[in-house]
Amino acid sequence: MTDPVADALALWGFENAACDFVAGRENRVYRVSTPQGDFALRFKRPGYRDDVELLSELQWLDAMDHAGLSVPQPRAALSGKMLECVDGCRVDIVGWLPGRSLGQSRTPLDIPDPLAVFRRLGAEIARLHTACDSWQMPEGFTRCAWDADGLLGDDPLWGRFWENPALDAGTQQLFETFRRQARQHLDSEADSLDYGLIHADLVRENVLLDGPAIRMIDFDDGGFGFRHFDIATALVKNRAEPDYEDLKAALLEGYNSLRPLDDRILDLFMALRAVTYVGWIAQRLGEPGSVARNKRFIDDARLLCAGYLGQPTIG
Repeated sequence: MTDPVADALALWGFENAACDFVAGRENRVYRVSTPQGDFALRFKRPGYRDDVELLSELQWLDAMDHAGLSVPQPRAALSGKMLECVDGCRVDIVGWLPGRSLGQSRTPLDIPDPLAVFRRLGAEIARLHTACDSWQMPEGFTRCAWDADGLLGDDPLWGRFWENPALDAGTQQLFETFRRQARQHLDSEADSLDYGLIHADLVRENVLLDGPAIRMIDFDDGGFGFRHFDIATALVKNRAEPDYEDLKAALLEGYNSLRPLDDRILDLFMALRAVTYVGWIAQRLGEPGSVARNKRFIDDARLLCAGYLGQPTIG
């Protein structure tokens, strides 16, 4: 696929700017270097979000930037629009944030003073949630909902995890049992759970460290959801760390220093986060490396679901 990079850059007045491809999944992202600074040029995956959702994400980022959070700041095109269309592709430009990622999946953490970092990360997630609650959303603001239906309904946001074609009979039964009991649990706790706008994808790659600063990028999957979901997402891929329990405690300490969170239900959200990956990968089994990733996601979700249900691990 060849993206119309030059045509897109011209809409922002960045003709002839140096531009390098850096990533491609839900967005195809290019780093653009200009005299005004570096930016991320993002071509949106067709059909993943509609125009209202895409514009809402940019409005949200702009509001969080003004609230003092370190997030990518949208840049309007010469037309004044934040979202443009080039050759049928939706495209935007946001600021490029400095820093190094917290880490890479399946690679041991390699950061100085990880407990201090996770404490600061917990506090930054709390700051995000508080800023979201304080923001008066513009009329028409629309984002996806990581609510009970979005996680466990008939058509979850990331797919019907219990129908992943690689599941054996025992694991499928486990996931179906988890789905029923988790839905009952969520429904019983609905009135007491903290719910609002969440990032929804605070994996290592989407957290940048820049000295003492914590920066958050990639709000593509952000929407309305349970605040525990952000905490679970920040933790779930770190469970193999030898000091995981200390990292978890530090993250929760940082969060609770600014905003209360009852962690007694966290095991449910860890399992919920894990099964979303099983649904997500099932729709991408033709991509390179997807078979191995699918097995890892299933194994991980099986372990967390069995633990939540108090069942022995199978498989």
